[in-house]
Amino acid sequence: MTRLTTAEKILRAAHKLFDREGDDALTMRRVADAVGITPMAIYRHFPNREALLKRLSDDCFNAVAKEWVERARSPDVIKRLLSLGLPYLEYALAHPHFFDHAFSSPRDDARRYPEDFRAGHSPTFNVLVQTVVEGMEKGVLKRDDPHDVSMAIWAHQHGLIALYRGGRFSYDEAQFRAFYMQSLQRLIDGIKA
Repeated sequence: MTRLTTAEKILRAAHKLFDREGDDALTMRRVADAVGITPMAIYRHFPNREALLKRLSDDCFNAVAKEWVERARSPDVIKRLLSLGLPYLEYALAHPHFFDHAFSSPRDDARRYPEDFRAGHSPTFNVLVQTVVEGMEKGVLKRDDPHDVSMAIWAHQHGLIALYRGGRFSYDEAQFRAFYMQSLQRLIDGIKA
């Protein structure tokens, strides 16, 4: 088994702490205590708390993007669009603090629509856009701006999740999952050619 570097230990401890307790709980002192180093030692690897948070966010985005790429293999565009909705939901329910930090908290480094997304700076959004483009080229989806259509799909997913997490549904988790997928199916039915 490979030994972790100090930076990897810091990231692992920070990830666990953030995932369990959220943004406010992530202090250099608490991370250092979890790793068994002094708080000052963290600064050799991360210049400040914001850099550590950015790295955590980047790692989480990359993990979700990897999941999206793996789900984007179905030759059926409609099935693929539906399956791409699942990792986003799974991530939001399994890691609510990271989800909020990534998508609901103002951040200076957050990607902005349309510039950053049209430039291909979002690994997850890129997978969705490629699927939408393919659907339009195959005549499965109505011709439209693929970036705007992809943003509508993402906004639909995000809005449902935000409402659920905000207590706006009386559904339990299983009922909400079913509703989420049915709602996504309705949206996709509306953009079919």
